[in-house]
Amino acid sequence: MTERLVALVPAAGIGRRMGAAKPKQYLPLGDNCILGETLARLLAHPLISEVVVALAEDDPYFSDLSQASHPRLRTVVGGEERADSVLACLDAVNPDISPWVLVHDAARPLVRADDIALLITEAQRGTGAILAVPVVDTVKWSGDGQHIEETVPRQHLWRALTPQCFPTALLRQALAEALAEGASITDEASAIERLGLAVALVKGNSDNIKITEPADLPLARWLMSQQE
Repeated sequence: MTERLVALVPAAGIGRRMGAAKPKQYLPLGDNCILGETLARLLAHPLISEVVVALAEDDPYFSDLSQASHPRLRTVVGGEERADSVLACLDAVNPDISPWVLVHDAARPLVRADDIALLITEAQRGTGAILAVPVVDTVKWSGDGQHIEETVPRQHLWRALTPQCFPTALLRQALAEALAEGASITDEASAIERLGLAVALVKGNSDNIKITEPADLPLARWLMSQQE
C-alpha cells in the first residue's frame, strides 16, 4: 500500500545561468511563476501530505505567491548548496510521522502527476527511486574540453530527473554523512549510492525539463501548453 509522504523543494538558489534580475524560480510561467507552478502541482497530488520549501534567508519574493499561505506548506531557511537545503527540509520532517520524502527541483514545473504516483509506488518497494530518462544522444568524452577522446556507449546511460523518493531517515543519514565527508552531492540518489544501496530507475516523461538557461523558458511555456 502506498504511503503518503512529504515533498521537499530546495529553492534557495538564484540561478546565475539564467542571467535574470530575480532568481529564476520567480520568473513568469503561464498564469504563475516557475516555483508557483511547481508547488501547485505538488500540493494538488493526492499522495503528498505536505510540502516543505527551503528558501534563501532574505527571500523577498516567496510571500507574493498564492501558495505561500497554503495550510499544507511550510518553509525553512536553506543553505549554500542544494544538499544543505534538502537537509534543512529534512530537519523539519518527523520520520515517525512521515517515513518517506520526495525531493523535487523548484525549476521543474512540468512534472506530471502520473509520474509522481509511479515513482512513489516503485520507491516504496525498495530503498528508493528516481525519475529518469534514457540518454538518446551520442555521448562524447573529452578530458581537455576541446577534443573528443572517446565515444561513450549510451545504452546504459540515463539522465537523472526529479522527483527522487527515499525513506526520510535514510536520506537524512546519507546527506549528513556525505556533507561531513566533503563529498560532492549533485542529487539525492548520489548520497544514497555512497551507502552502497540500490536506487531504482523509473522512466519519466521527457517534458519534465529543468529550467536553467534563458532558452529553456519559452520551451517550458510551449511544453505546458501541450500538456494543457
